[in-house]
Amino acid sequence: MIHPSEFGALRAFAAVAEQRSFSRAAQQLGVSASALSQIVRGLEERLSIRLLNRTTRSVSLTEGGSALLVEVAPAIASLSGALDRARNAGNRPAGRVRLHCFHAAADSFVVPVLPALARDYPEITLDLTIDDTVVDIVAGGYDAGIRIGEVIERDMVAIRLGGEIRQLAVASPAYLAERGAPRIPKDLLDHRCIRWRWPGNESTYAWEFFEEGRWFSVAVDGPLITSSRAVMLDAALAGVGIAFLKEESVADAFADGRLIPLLADWSVPFPGYYLCYPQQRQMAPALRAVVDAITSSGKSNSEN
Repeated sequence: MIHPSEFGALRAFAAVAEQRSFSRAAQQLGVSASALSQIVRGLEERLSIRLLNRTTRSVSLTEGGSALLVEVAPAIASLSGALDRARNAGNRPAGRVRLHCFHAAADSFVVPVLPALARDYPEITLDLTIDDTVVDIVAGGYDAGIRIGEVIERDMVAIRLGGEIRQLAVASPAYLAERGAPRIPKDLLDHRCIRWRWPGNESTYAWEFFEEGRWFSVAVDGPLITSSRAVMLDAALAGVGIAFLKEESVADAFADGRLIPLLADWSVPFPGYYLCYPQQRQMAPALRAVVDAITSSGKSNSEN
């Protein structure tokens, strides 16, 4: 059987691996960075393997550390959940809920419910990670996540939030005056396009269009690749090239003529964001409270 101290050491290692920082992990766990370093070093000595590469500026996983994290992260999440459920005896929502979501989803569905959550459930701590990286919710130790439907893992409970999403190719009047407008999607191959890449991925996103009952993609090229949609928007406004952005994010720019929509006939809506979490026999009261608050917000957004 695992010794109680080993669980603490593994939890410490997982926190450092997640944060890629001893100082941030120490803040999360409520210990000093030096104590945390000693705990992890002791674990490495007992296992006779180096788990982390350390420099003065960064922390990264070794091959052995990566393999161990894959094995222990789900177990740590399960045990932490069990402890939270024990603390929540009597169905009193309390404890930490770890949520991972994309930037746009956080703005639309999480930020609006924060005041009510803090007021109604003062003993819940919402641990919110906001980035556009597609992570494994269970392996990452998260209780739930919000992402678009096409990147939801299998065997997850998925609750739709809000309405559909429509993406449009857009460009500034200055760019169109210089280069002209594409008439059909394949014309984009002759244009300067501002490309987007999922954070953590090497390949860029191929722009998706719809015609005659089927989706097809166009692998565009251009002078800029970014993982920031805000940078894409600014670059399009500055005339760098054509960008592919959510319609709601460029509505103001359409209204005042700073951007022009392109290829609208090939751009149709698709299902948007979902709140997803692992299937479980009994959901912890704290997670249930957060799920209910976010899904209520999502329902309100879809009705407006």
